[in-house]
Amino acid sequence: MRGFVLLTAVSLGFSGLAGTAFSQEQPKTLPAPPDAVTAAAVRAGVDAWSAGNFEAAVKAWQGPAAKGDADALFNLGQAYKLGRGVPKDLTRAEAYYGKAARLGHISAADNYGILLFQTDRQQAAMPWLQSAADRGEPRAMYVLGIASYNGDFAPKDWVRAYALITRAAAAGLPQATASLATMNQTIPLAQRQMGVSLASDLDQKAADARGRELAAADLGGAVPGSSAPSPKAPPGAIEKVDIPPSTPPAPVATYLPPPMEPAAAPKPVPARPAPPKPAQPKPVAPKPAPVPAPAPASSGGAYRIQLGAFGVKANADALWARVRTRPEIAGHARQDLPGTVTRLLATGFSQDSAERACAALKGAGLACLVVAP
Repeated sequence: MRGFVLLTAVSLGFSGLAGTAFSQEQPKTLPAPPDAVTAAAVRAGVDAWSAGNFEAAVKAWQGPAAKGDADALFNLGQAYKLGRGVPKDLTRAEAYYGKAARLGHISAADNYGILLFQTDRQQAAMPWLQSAADRGEPRAMYVLGIASYNGDFAPKDWVRAYALITRAAAAGLPQATASLATMNQTIPLAQRQMGVSLASDLDQKAADARGRELAAADLGGAVPGSSAPSPKAPPGAIEKVDIPPSTPPAPVATYLPPPMEPAAAPKPVPARPAPPKPAQPKPVAPKPAPVPAPAPASSGGAYRIQLGAFGVKANADALWARVRTRPEIAGHARQDLPGTVTRLLATGFSQDSAERACAALKGAGLACLVVAP
């Protein structure tokens, strides 16, 4: 069985500075907003950073960070992670991320989980990564998806793995796009179809979570129904897996697909035109009347492609409106298969055209499965 290995050759980088902190805790009362002096100092640091004056930015954030301001703590973590205004120091960056994360800073929590995973503390990272993936954070979805595919640090679950990698690829993460191509070769069709359906459900839950976070940010309060990740490992036995040491070191860990092994039976490719044979003298005969070329079979064939599975039919309508004019879909009829979820399909493909259409759609970050008759 071909798996994915842990490497650090490519970084799942950190970016951005904070001006607003969100809370993952569930306090009995809303936390007090930062005082005007603290807020002004954080803003002054952001302005200095934007102007390229990194040392002044770090100096401006130190006072608010000492008072426990989550934004200032996160921004100092960014400075130490990037080595701007201070010497690069991932240990100190992690400490600042951790303090801000425990104060409920969402971006700090995302980076903290990734950094824990990269520094061989995968079990400690998993609760943070799970919370980040629940919010739709692409890097966390990618790492959890590969963990679920391999059975490393999480129970092996190919349906969940396919759902998470599909979502990360749709978010534009290039590593996820490459891994999805490998999964399309190794995961059975039925499990991939279930993964597409699960991805749709997870998207809706992530959208709801983001909506709660935005509302809480507007109110300066806590995210309803959320809690800080437990430092303990999530339920279920997590087997320790030996992974070769990563070299050279990089700021962030990432799973990457292994080099592709030579295939015993390569996939069919369009036939190359045969080299022209020397002309053989033939008796001259009257040319037959030209036969009209058949019309392109844009909507012929019994194969279909599945574009998604949705708990809310309106989401299927929205996706169809988005893709119906794409060259891979134009001219093909829509088909909805009702059930627990609505499966959205396009019909009228040959096997070859269905495979080519899915390859193009996946390259554009869209989910697609070929459905045989």
